[in-house]
Amino acid sequence: MPAKESRLEKKFAFLWRCLDGPPLEREFKFHPQRKWRADFAHLPSQTLIEIEGGAWVSGRHNRGSGFVADAEKYLEAVLAGWRVVRLTERQLEADSIERLIALLAGAVSIPPAAAPSSPAGSIL
Repeated sequence: MPAKESRLEKKFAFLWRCLDGPPLEREFKFHPQRKWRADFAHLPSQTLIEIEGGAWVSGRHNRGSGFVADAEKYLEAVLAGWRVVRLTERQLEADSIERLIALLAGAVSIPPAAAPSSPAGSIL
């Protein structure tokens, strides 16, 4: 049974609808063996959207074991070909959601991160 929709997930879904975002799957099971689910998934672009609550409280996601479990989940998603977008409450604003919608629509691309300068001979 899918988890109950949180206040932040409701806010995201409301903004997404108001800004005419493309269809999303809710509580999408992305892994064939594990029971992991993403809060939202945009299937055409293989993008999972996770709404990260509890950033300022000592909730499950911020404790050691929860943080490690989330990192494992996100790594497995990326290794399976998914792009993972994590949004906090501060990012649940029209500007951020509009930019995400544009990205998923192919209207913008993610600029490559500037590579930090490294000493000669460095392999990383």
